[in-house]
Amino acid sequence: MASVAGMEKPIFTPRRELGRTGFCATQLGIGDLADRKVPLPDCVATIRRALDAGLNVIDTAPMYETGYSEEIVSAALKGRRAGIFVIDKIDELAAPVRPQVEASWQRLGFSDVDLFLFHGVSTLEDWRQLRFEELAGLSRFRGISSHNPAVLREAIPSGFCDVVMFPIGAAVDERYITEILPLARQHRVGTIGIKTFGAGKLLGDTEGYSRPLSKRPRGKLSSGGSDTGAAVLPRLSVEECLHYTLTCDPDVTLLGLSFPNEQDAAYAAASNFQALSPAQMADIRRRAGAAIDGKGNCWWNPPA
Repeated sequence: MASVAGMEKPIFTPRRELGRTGFCATQLGIGDLADRKVPLPDCVATIRRALDAGLNVIDTAPMYETGYSEEIVSAALKGRRAGIFVIDKIDELAAPVRPQVEASWQRLGFSDVDLFLFHGVSTLEDWRQLRFEELAGLSRFRGISSHNPAVLREAIPSGFCDVVMFPIGAAVDERYITEILPLARQHRVGTIGIKTFGAGKLLGDTEGYSRPLSKRPRGKLSSGGSDTGAAVLPRLSVEECLHYTLTCDPDVTLLGLSFPNEQDAAYAAASNFQALSPAQMADIRRRAGAAIDGKGNCWWNPPA
C-alpha cells in the first residue's frame, strides 16, 4: 500500500481472494454514496477518485436512492469496468428474481454483475424462502447481506452463498466477529464488512446516515465547561473505527466515502494500520458503546 499524499499512483493494491471467488480484492471497497441532493457528475467523480486510489470492489442496490446508486455506478464505470468486482442486490426477497436483475442491468448499462446478494435477509423465515435457483445464469456469484447472526450461521455452511455481507465494527453484536467471521473462513465464504462507523453514529451526533437526533441530550458540557444544552456526545475517530474493523480482518471492508475529505481520512487510517492489541480493541469497544448511547436504535444488532 502506497502513501496517501498526492495520489499520483494507486494507494491500494489487491490483497487477497474474496472467499472462493478467485477475485483478488483490495482491503477497502466502495460502498453506496448515492444522494439525490448531490449532482450525478459529482457522485461519479467521487467514485472515480476511489478507483484511482486502487479500490476494486464496488457495491450498489436498486433501493439506494431508488436506482440513483446504480446510475452513478453505470456512469463511473464507463471505460473502467475491467478489473472491478461489482456487487448488486435483490431487494424484494419474495418477488421473482429475473425481473429485478434485468431492471438492475438496464440501470447499470451492463449485465456482467459479479455478485448478486439477497438484500437484508434478517429473519430465518426470509432466508429459508430465498429463490437462489432463479439466480442461475444471471450472476457469477451469489450470497446475502444480513443483520442477523442467526441467519448467517445457517447461510454460510449451506453451500448457497459465495459471499456474505454483514456488520463488523466496534458497535456491532460481538457474534458477528467471534462466530460468523471464523465460520465464513472455515467454509471459504467471502466476507464483506459494513457498519465500520456505526452508520455515522460513532463519528458524530446522528441517529444514522446524517439523520438528526430525535432527542436533544441535556446536561452535556460544552468545550467551555458550561451546560448549554448543546449536543456534545462522545465519539470515536475515523482511525479508531477503521483500525478496529481491519483488526477483525474481513476480506473487504466496505465504506461509503461520499466526499474527498472522507476518502482521504479513511485512506490515511488504512495506510498506517497496525493490528490492535486485545486491550486496545476492548477500549475502543467500550468507548463505542458510550458513543452510540442516545443516538437511536442500532438496527443491525438483533436481540441475543
